[in-house]
This record gives sequence, C-alpha cells and structure tokens, in this order.
Amino acid sequence: MHNGHRRLARGTALAGLAAAGLAIAHAGPGLTAIGPVRRLAFPRLAGLGRPDHVALTFDDGPDPASTPAFLDLLAARRLHATFFLLGSMVARAPRLAAEIAAAGHEIAVHGWDHRYTILRGPGAVFSDLARASDAVSGATGARPRFFRPPYGVLSSGAVLAARRLELTPVLWSSWGKEWAPGATADSVFASVAAGLTGGATILLHDSDCTSPAGAASAALGALPWLLDECSARGLAVGTLAEHGLGASRPGVRA
Repeated sequence: MHNGHRRLARGTALAGLAAAGLAIAHAGPGLTAIGPVRRLAFPRLAGLGRPDHVALTFDDGPDPASTPAFLDLLAARRLHATFFLLGSMVARAPRLAAEIAAAGHEIAVHGWDHRYTILRGPGAVFSDLARASDAVSGATGARPRFFRPPYGVLSSGAVLAARRLELTPVLWSSWGKEWAPGATADSVFASVAAGLTGGATILLHDSDCTSPAGAASAALGALPWLLDECSARGLAVGTLAEHGLGASRPGVRA
C-alpha cells in the first residue's frame, strides 16, 4: 500500500506538471501582448512596416453610433484605414460593415465576441474566429486577411486558428488608450504621438462597445491632430496592406 500511495502521488504530480506545461504552452503567445517584447522579437506582429508609412487601424466596430463619423473624416482626408470588425457587431449592422468596405477601407477580423483567447480552448477559439470571418465576408464581400485578437492577447489556439483560416495576426506599435477612464482627445493624441514613428501601426477604437462611454469620441477628436502630425513628419497614412504586411504567412512570425 505504501508503494501504491507513492506511485499515486508521483502520478498525480506528473499529471499536474503536464497540465501546467499545457497551460503555459497555450498562454505562451500571450507574452507578445507586452509591447517591448513584441516590437523587439516579433516586429511584423507589432505592425512594423514601411518606414515612410503609418498603418491606421480601428477596432470593435462597426458601430452605427460612432463609425460613420470616422468614415466621414477619412473620406474628407481621402485616406483609407484597416477596420478590425467584431462578428457580433457585424451581425447587428451588416449594412454599415458593407459601407466600410465600399468606401475602400481594408476589412479585418477581431473575433466574434470580445473575449480573451487564453481563457478558451482551441476548438472554441477556432469556432469563434471562423464564425466572425464568415460574418465579415458575408456582409462586406471581402475576405479578411488580418486578425487582431481581443485585448491584443494571443494564445496557441488563436495562432493555430489563424493559420487554418489563412489570417495573419497583427497587433500594434502605437495606441491611443482611449479605453482608459477619463480619456480625452488630448490624452489620446499624446499617447499615440509618444509611440509614433515611421513604420508604426496605430490602434484606435471606433466604438464604445467594449470601452467606457466616450472612448470613441475621444479617438475621433484626436484623429485630425494625428493625421496632421503624420503629414508634418512626411509619413503617408493607409492600410496594413499598403504598410507592407500583406505578404507574410499566417501566424506569429518575426
């Protein structure tokens, strides 16, 4: 019995170690959510592209309450951006999703629900991303090439799902942090400008659906200043495809 207890304890310990190892492997890609790690080790994942260009990206739409104002501003500036759409939002506003694509903007996918991929199994992550991709394609007529995980946190399941769906994960190298409580146009501009360099990918949000009320308005208020700043620095502004990120194979690659 004594030996049996020891074997049982040893087996339990090994099972625990195996489970811990699987958990680490699943969450490991989430380390790329740390900005310095991402920029140094995975520059393409960080959205670092052409040195004379800035990629402008928006998350969480399409939102009838706010997205049209972004579209109007971009149209007035004759600029295009990349919109990472949530499948659940597309289901609520398919015509607006179609309008984004018809205006010449690049369509990308942000998942169906705005939930951490590391808290879901690989099968659930794949189902979520496939459902979102189908919804986006169906509404816009455009097959998305890029994927940004909710909260910018990848998991092994998300990486594998992106590969299966031929999507390239792209995070960002500069962001407005308009989701922070009390954010204003001034704070959003200051946050983006602090990380703004040639080759950067900028993240803003065109919806409040996952942020405090007023977040999208703060981003919209900062956008003209940001575009003026890019112009003053001689930086072209456009989509991820124009940024030189469209040729990489799907998955986390340097």
